Amino acid sequence: MKDLKILVVGCGSIGERHIKNLLSLGIKKLSAYDSDAKRLKYVGEKYGVEIEKNLESALAKKPDGALICTPPVNHVPLARQALHAGANVFIEKPLSHSMDGVDEIIEEAEKKGLIISVGYNFRFHPGMRLVKKIIESGEIGKVMFGRAQAEQYLPDWRPWQDYRKSYTARKEMGGGIILDGSHEIDYMRWLLGNVNEVFCFAGKLSPLEINVEDTASILMKHEKNKLSNVHIDFVRRDYSRMCEIVGEEGTVVWSFPAGSVRVFLAKNKKWRNVYRGCDWNRMYVEEMRHFIKCLEGKDRPEVNGEEGKMTLEIALAAKLSAKTGRVVRV
Repeated sequence: MKDLKILVVGCGSIGERHIKNLLSLGIKKLSAYDSDAKRLKYVGEKYGVEIEKNLESALAKKPDGALICTPPVNHVPLARQALHAGANVFIEKPLSHSMDGVDEIIEEAEKKGLIISVGYNFRFHPGMRLVKKIIESGEIGKVMFGRAQAEQYLPDWRPWQDYRKSYTARKEMGGGIILDGSHEIDYMRWLLGNVNEVFCFAGKLSPLEINVEDTASILMKHEKNKLSNVHIDFVRRDYSRMCEIVGEEGTVVWSFPAGSVRVFLAKNKKWRNVYRGCDWNRMYVEEMRHFIKCLEGKDRPEVNGEEGKMTLEIALAAKLSAKTGRVVRV
């Protein structure tokens, strides 16, 4: 492995997770920056990484890669700053909270020969990758439609912090279930193809102290007339996350809590289990392993800037549809 130098910008829960995983993957030149001095000190002491109190000086040290792990409203400005300094960037999902500046950072990365990778980690889940393989094999026949759902009570997302202070709960920080819960939008596009039209019902249904939508049901029309329905919320008190893809000859169902993938084939009228397992952290490890390979020039980002942009466009179309009550073309 090349002796890579990586800077993590933002040391909240996901930033800390990436620090831990990068260390486990053998990255020794790892540094961290956060505007919160207390949080920065905590990760420095816990993981023994170099802490940076000034972002400009941290970027002046020419890291090979910078991970942007801040609230979405800061993603584009920080990515632009890192690209200006010559660093490849990994940006946590969503790519941003709006389209402002998105094309500019993608163009700058291309111009400088740098990469942008976006943190849609479920694409690296072994069960989800198996679902894609089954679809592409033709085992369940021509795909007609899919469904996905992700539901969990917001105060349980990060139980160590007051949910009201999280960016997820705050419109001005780029929060809301549609943006912060856009994993399902992303992997359904990955599985079924690009999206042409979007319709969405969304709103705040719970008594949670937030100023964003907490529930959304999104209908998407994909290429070749395939349909998908995505329901996401942070009001359900138990945890539910699943995806099912229906083809002319069968069905494949992935359940994240159960850690399973099951396939039904019409020819024998039977369900069979084809996958069991995967701890929560593994997909994050594989995501970072992939990013390291990209930094070493051994691979290209699976979720590059354009991919992240397309998912963001769908999420923003869903928000617009919910506001106007109309179908929105993407």
